[in-house]
Amino acid sequence: MTIRPASPADAPAVFTLVRALAEYEELLGEFRATEADFARMLEQGACRALLAEVEGEAVGIALFYPTALTFLGGRGLWLEDLFVLPAHRGAGHGMALLRALARLTLEEGFVALEWNVLDWNAPAIALYDRIGATARTQWTDRRLTGAALSALAA
Repeated sequence: MTIRPASPADAPAVFTLVRALAEYEELLGEFRATEADFARMLEQGACRALLAEVEGEAVGIALFYPTALTFLGGRGLWLEDLFVLPAHRGAGHGMALLRALARLTLEEGFVALEWNVLDWNAPAIALYDRIGATARTQWTDRRLTGAALSALAA
């Protein structure tokens, strides 16, 4: 297995893995992205990704982007998507992606790595607990899209 940065040319693999994540999370109805969207986001630097590969096939992904952590006085990385194809789970690919992302976080001078996890995803939560990630239970996520976003902007 190898871990490497994704390029815009990897958009088909990124698309496939993120779509598989949406299916796993039972959120496929919300999935609207295209391969072209991922190519554009990677090209423009809106996000970056690390791919886990086995014999040249992408089997896992960590997709992330920088944030500003005002209370900590520095930049952070937000891990948007972490996913390993079911047939490749249990072989350490998810941990390898997290380790590589942790190294990148420190090497590039970020002060924290953050993400969220669905409350029913017990295997992921157990992994995150094992590596020392702390739950921020006092926070809830919010999202504004579509008609509500347009109404607020009006």
